[in-house]
Amino acid sequence: MFGHNRSQEPKITSSNDEKTHFLEHAKQAREERARRVIQEKSSILIQAFMRGISARRFYLATIRKNLDDIINYSDEQTEYTPSLSPALALFPHAQRFIRVARKSQTFTKRFECFCKHVIHSLSSDNMKMNYLSLLLNKELAGSWIEHIKYLLLHCLHCLTKLQPDTPAELRSINTLLTVLVSFTSTLNWKLLSGKRGDVLRPAMNQICANILSHIRENGFYVSMEVLLFNGLVKTKPCFKPATMCAVCTLLLRVYLNKSKDGERGFLLHILSVPALTYHMAALAPEIYLRFMGERLITHCLQYLSDYERLQALAVTLEGNRTLCLLANVIHLGFAEVEGVVMDVINFTTVVNRLLQVCGQCIMGKKQTSKSHWHPILGWAAQPFNHNEAVPYIMRQLQVLWSNRAVSILFADMNDFASTKDMSLSSEDGRKSGLKKKKDKKPTTLKADSNLLRVTCSACVMYQAAITVLIQIQAEILSGLAFNSCLLRNLWLLMKGMGSTSHMVKIFLDTIGSEASSLNVSSMLTLFADAAVMLFMILDDVEVYEEQKPFSLSELVELSDLLNQLVFRIIWYDVIDYRKAESDPVFTSAHSLLQLLHERDSRRAFAPPDLWIIKDVRPAQFISCIDKGNKTSQFLLQKMPHVVGHKDRVILFRKLVQNDKESQGIADSANAMPNITYINVSRRRLLEDGYNQLAGLPPVALKGLIRVKFINAQGLDEAGIDQDGVFKEFLEETIKKVFDPGLNLFMATAEQKLYPSPTSSVQENHLQLFEFVGRILGKAVYEGIVVDVPFAPFFLTQVLDNTKNSMYSYLDELPSLDPELYKNLAYVKHYDGDIEELELNFSYDENVMGKLQNYELKPGGRAISVTNANKISYVHYMARFKMHTRIREQTKAFIRGFGSIVSYEWLQMFSTPEVQKLISGDTIDIDLADLRKHTQYYGGFHNNHRVVNWLWDILQKDFNEKERGQFLKFITSCSKPPLLGFGQLEPPFSIRCVEVSDDQDTGDTIGSVLKGFFSIRKNEPAGRLPTSSTCFNLLKLPNYSKKRILRDKLRYSILNNTGFELS
Repeated sequence: MFGHNRSQEPKITSSNDEKTHFLEHAKQAREERARRVIQEKSSILIQAFMRGISARRFYLATIRKNLDDIINYSDEQTEYTPSLSPALALFPHAQRFIRVARKSQTFTKRFECFCKHVIHSLSSDNMKMNYLSLLLNKELAGSWIEHIKYLLLHCLHCLTKLQPDTPAELRSINTLLTVLVSFTSTLNWKLLSGKRGDVLRPAMNQICANILSHIRENGFYVSMEVLLFNGLVKTKPCFKPATMCAVCTLLLRVYLNKSKDGERGFLLHILSVPALTYHMAALAPEIYLRFMGERLITHCLQYLSDYERLQALAVTLEGNRTLCLLANVIHLGFAEVEGVVMDVINFTTVVNRLLQVCGQCIMGKKQTSKSHWHPILGWAAQPFNHNEAVPYIMRQLQVLWSNRAVSILFADMNDFASTKDMSLSSEDGRKSGLKKKKDKKPTTLKADSNLLRVTCSACVMYQAAITVLIQIQAEILSGLAFNSCLLRNLWLLMKGMGSTSHMVKIFLDTIGSEASSLNVSSMLTLFADAAVMLFMILDDVEVYEEQKPFSLSELVELSDLLNQLVFRIIWYDVIDYRKAESDPVFTSAHSLLQLLHERDSRRAFAPPDLWIIKDVRPAQFISCIDKGNKTSQFLLQKMPHVVGHKDRVILFRKLVQNDKESQGIADSANAMPNITYINVSRRRLLEDGYNQLAGLPPVALKGLIRVKFINAQGLDEAGIDQDGVFKEFLEETIKKVFDPGLNLFMATAEQKLYPSPTSSVQENHLQLFEFVGRILGKAVYEGIVVDVPFAPFFLTQVLDNTKNSMYSYLDELPSLDPELYKNLAYVKHYDGDIEELELNFSYDENVMGKLQNYELKPGGRAISVTNANKISYVHYMARFKMHTRIREQTKAFIRGFGSIVSYEWLQMFSTPEVQKLISGDTIDIDLADLRKHTQYYGGFHNNHRVVNWLWDILQKDFNEKERGQFLKFITSCSKPPLLGFGQLEPPFSIRCVEVSDDQDTGDTIGSVLKGFFSIRKNEPAGRLPTSSTCFNLLKLPNYSKKRILRDKLRYSILNNTGFELS
C-alpha cells in the first residue's frame, strides 16, 4: 500500500509546476497588455500636448504677425516709428495681443511699440486713425473699454519690472506712463474737440472715472509704490521731471477718484515711500501744488486722527515705513500750511502718535543680537535697507523744528508773549517814572485755556520727537534752542500762570494727576531741554553782559522755580525717587537746575541764599540722612545745594569720622591707634616722603603719621610729633610739589595751579601726581587747610563733572588762556564765511622749543572749519587745552586723591566749595571766633595788655588782606577753617617768648599774675614776632607799646619773616 503511494508522487509534483508556470505566464501577459495601453494613452497625450503647443505657438505667432503687420513692427528695427492704421482694423488684433500679453505677465519690445502706436494715434486729427474713436462705435465701445482696462493693468504690471536707473528702461517707463495718463483723463482727447466734445465729455469723464476705479482696485497703489521705490530711493533719484510729473498726475487722479478705502491705500503705499513729498516738490512742483490745492494734508490728518485706523495702518507699515510716512506728513503739512493752522492740536496729535509707533521698534541704546542699526532711531528691532534715502528724510524731518514750523505751531503763544512783553516794558517804565494810578491785578492764565492746550500739544509732540529720534536729538534741541523767540515766549507763558509758588503748585498737580488731560508739565520739560542746549553753548559775555535770552533777574526767577519744583517733586513723593531718573519732567528740570547752579557757582547771578530750601530745617534734613532715609539721601546726591554749605561741611566731617571708626583708626581711648612712623631729611623732604608714603595702603595713610625730621647735619631734630610736625611736613611737601620749578604744576595768570602738560620730563611723573593726590587727600581728610589755589577747570575734572553732558570746557577757558578764549569767541561769532580763515581741526603748539601739531579729533588736519562746524571746533579746542593735554596727569591725581577721600562725599560740593574744603573759607576772618578759640602760654591770657593790643590792631588797623596774611603767617593758610577756628588743629595759640618751652605750662595762676604785673626782664622792642606754623603758634614778645607791636607785627607778616621751628 505504502509502495503504491510512493510511485504516484512524481506525477503530482509535475502537475503543480505546470500550473504555476501557466499562471505566471498569464500574469505577465496581462501586465504587458496594460503597459501597452498606458503607452498608447501617453502617446496620445504627448501628441495632443505637442499639437497644443504647436497650435498655441502658431496662434500666438499669428497674433503677433497680424499685429506687426498692422503697426508696421519688425524685430530687426532699432528704432520704431509709428505708422498709423485704421483703429477699427487695429482693435481686434490689439485686443487678442493684450489678452495674451496680460496672461504672460512679461514686458516686450513689441508691447512698447504697440503703446507708442496707440499714443501716436491719439494725437491724430483723422478720427479713423484715432484709437479713441472706437468709443463712438456702439457695438465695440463696451469691449474697447474692457480692452483698455486690460491694457492699463498690463502697463502697471510692466512698470514694476522695469528699472529706471537704466536709460533704455526709463524710456520704456515713460511710454507706459504716457499710456496711463492718456486713458485716465479726457483733458487732451482730440475726439472731444469742437461742439461734439461738449456733448460727449460728461460720458467720457465717467468712462475715465470707471477706468480709474478699476485700476485702483486692481493694484494701482502697489504698482506705483514699487515704481517709486525703484526710482526715488536712491542716492540720486533716477526719475526725470517728466517721469515724476506723469507719476504724480496719475496719483492725483486716482486719489481724487474717491473710494471707501482710498485714503488708507494712499497712505499705506504712497505716502509711506521714503521722502516722496520732498522729491515731488523738487521734480514736479506744479503737481505738488495741485495736491496741496486739493487739501491733501487735511484729508490725511482726518484719517489718521482716528486712533484705531492709525494703529491698524502702523501695524501694516511697521516702524521704518511709519517714519517715512511721518516725514512726508511733516513736509506736506508745512507746505500746505492751512491744514495745520486750522487745527494745530490735531496735527501735533497725529505726529505724536506716529512718533510713538516709531518708538515701539527702538530696542535701547546698546546693541543686542536682535537689534539693527537705524541712522535716525538708533538700535531698532527691524533692519532699515534704504540708507540712500536718509539724507532726504532728514531734510523732511528738519522742517518740524525750523523757525517757520515753530512760529506756526506756537503762533497763539507768540501773540500772548508779545502782549506780555509790552506790559512788562510799560511796567518797568512806570517804576522808573512818576507815580501813576495803581494797575489792575495782572490776569492769570487758566490751566484749561485753549492757549495752554495748543501750546502743550505742540510741546508734547516736540518732546516725543526728542525721545524717539535719538540720533538727531541734539539737532532738534539746537533748532528749538536757537529759535529767536521760543524759549523766551515759553517762559513768559509759564509766568502768565501766576507767581513762582503758583507755578510750582500747577506743575506738581499736573505731574501727580494721571487723570489730567492737559499736560502742562510738557511746557517745562521742553523749555528745560532746549534751555540746557542753549546755555551749554552761550558764553559768559552772552549770558551776563548781553543777557540773552533772559535777563539776570529772569534767571534768578527761573532758578528759584526749578529749585523749589525739583525739591518738592522728590520730597513730597510726587515722583518716587527710584523712578525719578527715568522721568522726563524730573530729569529735564534737574538738568537745567544743575547747569544754572554750576554757572552761578562759577560766576554769581543769584543771591547766595536762593538755592537753600527754607521749608526744611537743615538739622531735620541731615537727621533724615543719618537715619538712612533714601529720599533725603537722593536729594543730597542730586541737589546738595538745598542745604547750607556749613551744614554740608559738618556732614562731610561726620562722614570722615564714620569712615575712621569703620577702619578702626578713630581717636578713642579704647582703640589702639594705627600709627606709621617716617624719618624725613629736610634736604630730601619730597623724595623721602614719597619713598615712605607712596606705597602705604590707603587705610594706613588715613591713620596717624608720625614724622621725625633729620636736619642738615644728619641728626634727628628734637621734639615729638603731636600732629604739628606732620602738619609741617605736609605743608613743606605741598610747597615743593606745587613749586612751578618742579614742572609738575603750572600757574595761570591768576596764579591758579593745574597739572603741567610737559610734566613728563620728570621721571615717574604720573606716580608723583598720584602721590600728590594722596597727600592733598590726607590734608582734606584730616581737616588741615592748605593754601593751594587750584584752577577751577582742574578741580572740575577732579570732581568728574566733565563727564556730565552739560559741561562746557569753553566756560572755564578764560581762567587758563584769556587770549585763546578771545580768539575762539571771535571764531564763534564770525559773521562771514569762516573758511576764509583757513582753520582746521588741529592745533600747533611749541613744546620745549619744538613745534608740534595735535589733531583735535581723528583726521582733524583734513577737516576744515566751516560755518556749520565752527561751534564744534571752538569746543574741541577748549577741551584740548584744558583736558586732553593733562588727561593722564589728572587721572593719576584723581587715583591718589580718591583713595583717601571718597568721591561720593565730594559730590555734595561745587567746584568753588571743594576749593574751600582744601584751602579754607574765602570770607573775612571772624576775629571774635578766633579769639574765643585761642590758647595762651608764657604768661599771656585773654585780658593781657599785649593780647588786647593785638586784637585791637587786627580789628582796627589791619585790612582784610593783612588779616589774611596774619593768619597765613601763623597757620600757613590765609583762609579760616570752614567750620570756624574751633576746628583748627592744633588750636590757635599765642605764647610770650620770654618763657622757655620747658617752663611754659599754659595759663597757670603764676603766669597770669606775671602778665598782670608786666614782669619781664628786658624791653623786647628789637625782637620780631615769630611763628611755628606746624603748631599754629604765634610767638609774641611782651612789647611795651601798642605802636611797636603793630609795626613789628606788620613787618613780620608782610615780609614772611620770623619762622622758627618749635
